Amino acid sequence: MSFASVTALPAAVADGLAAGTLVPYLGPGLLALCTGPTPPADPMALALQLTAKVSVPGKIKNRLTAAAQFIENFKHRKTLVNGMTEAFALQAAPSPLHRWIAMLGAPLVVDTWYDDTMRQALAAADGAWAEVQGLSQSEHFGTWVGWYGADGAALADAPTPTTVLYKPWGSGEPAGNFLVSDSDFVEVLTEIDIQTPIPALVQQRRAALGFVFLGCRFNDQLPRAFARQIMKRSAGPHFAVLADEPTRMEARFLAEQGITRIALPLDQVAAQLVAGVPAVA
Repeated sequence: MSFASVTALPAAVADGLAAGTLVPYLGPGLLALCTGPTPPADPMALALQLTAKVSVPGKIKNRLTAAAQFIENFKHRKTLVNGMTEAFALQAAPSPLHRWIAMLGAPLVVDTWYDDTMRQALAAADGAWAEVQGLSQSEHFGTWVGWYGADGAALADAPTPTTVLYKPWGSGEPAGNFLVSDSDFVEVLTEIDIQTPIPALVQQRRAALGFVFLGCRFNDQLPRAFARQIMKRSAGPHFAVLADEPTRMEARFLAEQGITRIALPLDQVAAQLVAGVPAVA
């Protein structure tokens, strides 16, 4: 299967993001754009931090979801949550791209990592926004998502803000919700094909949107599964900034989902977007 690939930032991307017809879909790679200290910025780094204080069998030490499951099974869920909270207590300073995204007033921003950098940027931009996070069924059985206002307070009902920040895997802030262990993801993936864990407002808004993947890789089943289901029934088009040559499974995913690869480094694309540099038509 083949996929489209370009070596310059298409004008359609910058224009679509500015117009709100394309929206950002962020991954852990976006932390590389931040200056100063950052929390763990990829699954392996997070796994190593979680297992630094808890003894885990060597064969799963580098595998985040398996290591998290071991900690949950043998050291209690609270130990896992405390480890995740500690790992993401360090707050990275938002990059210029984070701040630029926050100023867009986008109808939706998807963020698939546990840091709160995008939340900080939205708070500083002082727009009308709210956050919705995926919830672990081991802690919130029967409730798939939790809504939070810009002040961090839990909301009883889904609001209708200008911007929805959707964190499907949870976040350290404001309430320490995390989907990270094997069982966390099994619960969600069992239902995600029929869209139950995806907030109704996200489903509603995506129908008119395309996604621009920034800081994401699709070389693991989990990010592919979530992206596939979050994109479902969306309008498109879709783009992914991916400087490295895609793996076989990434290439297959890009092709099946009709995602155009932008073969440029993320920092270069970020600089162009922030500076408003004219893109290629």
